[in-house]
Amino acid sequence: MGSIELLIIAVGLSMDAFAVAICKGLSMKKMSYKNAVITGFFFGGFQALMPLLGYLLGKQFKDYIVSIDHWIAFILLSVIGINMIKESRNTCEIPDDSFDIKGMTLLALATSIDALAIGVTFAFLQVEIIPAVAMIGIITFTFSFAGVKIGNLFGAKLQSKAEITGGVILIAIGLKILLEHLGIINF
Repeated sequence: MGSIELLIIAVGLSMDAFAVAICKGLSMKKMSYKNAVITGFFFGGFQALMPLLGYLLGKQFKDYIVSIDHWIAFILLSVIGINMIKESRNTCEIPDDSFDIKGMTLLALATSIDALAIGVTFAFLQVEIIPAVAMIGIITFTFSFAGVKIGNLFGAKLQSKAEITGGVILIAIGLKILLEHLGIINF
């Protein structure tokens, strides 16, 4: 998997965190850069940690399912993408402006579960995990930080568009992996 594909996956994964960060920005009466940094660190950190954990789990089973790894990657990415598109219909459900450790940990964990599955996929595709998780963490930090600011300025208009975009990106990457393995396309 090339760096462009990793970048696209990182952007796709960061869209859930971006949407929640927009909601956090909506909940704030006045923009706080401190809270935007906190949001970025929580979401970026968890988005980097979860694929690493998934990768370590996936490495344990790689030898047993190498013949169907492309199907697993396609299915996992498609399911995550479809779920993101479905969730785009929901409105912001974060009414408070609290940035406490417990609340932020729960939000960061909830937005990064899909990254765990991506990490399993990375193990099957033999992705260099350290650069991949670093890219995912940095991109998610950036999008989350910006999401707080954007949410505070513009409101919920961008939340559903971000989730739809992320979902479509992940489905497209999964389809590309499958079609490449089947020899239908060659990028």
